[in-house]
Amino acid sequence: MHGSKQSIYVSEDEKELAQAIIKELSGRYRVFWSETGAEAVEAALSGRATVLVMDRKLKGADGLALLEMLRASGNRTPVLMISAMGGVDDRVAGLRAGGDDYLVKPFAMVEFSARVDALARREACANAPHLRAGPLEMDLIARRVLREGRSIDLLPREFKLLEYFMRRPGQVVTRKMLLEDVWNYRFNTQTNVVDVHIRNLRVKLDAPGEKKLIVNLRGEGFVLDVAA
Repeated sequence: MHGSKQSIYVSEDEKELAQAIIKELSGRYRVFWSETGAEAVEAALSGRATVLVMDRKLKGADGLALLEMLRASGNRTPVLMISAMGGVDDRVAGLRAGGDDYLVKPFAMVEFSARVDALARREACANAPHLRAGPLEMDLIARRVLREGRSIDLLPREFKLLEYFMRRPGQVVTRKMLLEDVWNYRFNTQTNVVDVHIRNLRVKLDAPGEKKLIVNLRGEGFVLDVAA
């Protein structure tokens, strides 16, 4: 999807900042602005929004609560949270509620723009029929996976698990993220299903002598390491 056809929905009740954001983005995107988050949430639920930019504190609404409601519905539209609340706990709360990125006010508009662009690119790639990450290639239509030309035969859940990693190369992925997004578990569980499937996936991905691609980070989760 070309950038000029993508839609950014901005929920921000500081009019001066909202106008600056609109000016910055309107050359590349369709930009919609409201002082509450209701319009942005509705746009995300209907599939019209490419990226949401949402302040944590809005007129008559809590941006964090709106984000949690959106994620609880299963919607995965990328969300950039912006807020004057810049403490570590505040940023963590925004990300744990489902934010994809968190930017503290005041911020440089060039950085804001770069973050929006990154989320928009990721959303565009999410709809692409092919994925590539380092030596891995995935055809989402043919359901085929190659590692440097070597075909890898995966079971349906293994395919979905690898797709999740390939959309996030180099990013730490926790067991909780995998249980919620790959297995659709929405409750605490002590199952070892994640570890079992990752172990099986590693056996298929890594031939003898090849670099191990899925790395276990003790106490954090896993990462798809495709750096050269």
